[in-house]
Amino acid sequence: MKKILFALFVTILSISAAAAKGPVITFADTDFDFGNIHASRGVVKATYTVTNTGTEPLVIVSVSNGGCGCTKPDFPKQPIAPGKSGTITIKFDPSGRRGELRREVKVKSNASNGKRKSLTFKGVILP
Repeated sequence: MKKILFALFVTILSISAAAAKGPVITFADTDFDFGNIHASRGVVKATYTVTNTGTEPLVIVSVSNGGCGCTKPDFPKQPIAPGKSGTITIKFDPSGRRGELRREVKVKSNASNGKRKSLTFKGVILP
């Protein structure tokens, strides 16, 4: 019985070690709340910190615009080295809009812990 438990422990340990290899994308926060936004204020920005907690360079391939031309993403074009961080900035133009806002953008990368991740932002657009 002890041999079986030991073998199971070693197997689990080796699976966890294998999962940690490669680039790993980690966000400090995946949600951003603008609160109240006046439509006449102009473009507002949501900033997300992304860290590579893996063992190989992280490449962010693309960040979607959330299905709207009012949303413009900016992200690191160069690989993020292991242990280093970068920022993804989403610019949103509330002009001509009003009411509750909730958008989602998709981050596509070479991360071993998921090739696609979601970032969201919300707020209330006031006239």
